[in-house]
Amino acid sequence: MAKNLKSYEKIVGKDIINEIHIRSEKLSKKNIVCINSTYQGGGVAEILNSLVFLFNEVGINFGWRILHGSPDFFTITKKFHNALQGEKINLSARKRNVYLELNRRFSTYTHLKHDLVIVHDPQPLPLINYYQKTQPWIYRCHIDISTPNPLIWNYLRPFIEKYDRLVISKEDYVKHDLKIPQSIIQPAIDPISPKNEALSEQTIKKYLNKHGVTLDKPIISQISRFDKWKCPTEVIEIFEQVRKKTDCQLVLLGSFASDDPEGQKMFEKVVKKVEKSKHRPDIKLLLIESDILVNALQRASSVVIQKSSKEGFGLVVSEALYKGTPVVASKVGGIPLQVINGVNGYLHNPDDIKGFADSTIKLLKDEKLRQVFGQNGKQHVINNFLITKLMLDWLNIFERYLG
Repeated sequence: MAKNLKSYEKIVGKDIINEIHIRSEKLSKKNIVCINSTYQGGGVAEILNSLVFLFNEVGINFGWRILHGSPDFFTITKKFHNALQGEKINLSARKRNVYLELNRRFSTYTHLKHDLVIVHDPQPLPLINYYQKTQPWIYRCHIDISTPNPLIWNYLRPFIEKYDRLVISKEDYVKHDLKIPQSIIQPAIDPISPKNEALSEQTIKKYLNKHGVTLDKPIISQISRFDKWKCPTEVIEIFEQVRKKTDCQLVLLGSFASDDPEGQKMFEKVVKKVEKSKHRPDIKLLLIESDILVNALQRASSVVIQKSSKEGFGLVVSEALYKGTPVVASKVGGIPLQVINGVNGYLHNPDDIKGFADSTIKLLKDEKLRQVFGQNGKQHVINNFLITKLMLDWLNIFERYLG
């Protein structure tokens, strides 16, 4: 379906749509470009797949470039990502050379004659070194950088300080040692994308049945990349505790991002964990990239779990809440902005397996509570985390530099 801003009017109201049009008109024919490292897999690519097209529709020339990384490069930048979230790293000369050289090569055939450049996450961060800067550059970091490994932070900070502004997702991520201004913009979901649009009961059943998921038992699900930070093996431990108290099934649906080389290893660990579970027949493990299947599963689930140990924001939480499904999640990163404890879901410390299980059991046994939480969750997302609000937040930045 073609993106059309008017299609969002019935969800967010006419005033918001009019405001986007009026403010965008002042930036008509301005040239803006986003640069990131993948066109699919993960929240950044998903956001850009909507944002880029919608800004073009309202008259801003909004481009999108994908950094062409190699397997070695993505192995290294995954280590950078992990270190920014606090892990140890051996920051060898070889790693730094691969990182810089790939960015340098990309710059030789990526011509940036735009009025504003937005660079997403660490992979293309050093690109700014290889251009004669004639326009504002914004660095958008989607990662939880509240407690980075000092070694990686001290290496990357000089690159960041060449930018005109850092944009992060949460107040906790503000870096007081930076010399440049910082802004907070929270990510958002697209309510009329295939992943979030309304589905009939027949369509939900069709797509679940196609992948071996039946509706004869309540569904608990986690939908995420197979990544150690998402803790999928611990979700199985939670399910095993829940299963002792109530009959239900677990569905783990995930995929690999093209810029994350660790996914296959994590998936293999999950497979082994499932094979050892005495409740194995009630666990479905799906390695599939399908927006409509995600949509169907989130709508069919009685409870969605998000058992992350670190999470920059975690858009999958807003996706589930928007569909009226309560979420039991870790109290980390951007998740507490979305899950209001005792209102639309429950929050627990990441290592509180029993707490996760108890909250899940409580929701499974109380349909009325699930309905109340579901209504609260959907309204919270409509008020705070839809793509139209994200457009207005970015227009604030554009007006500052281009208005």
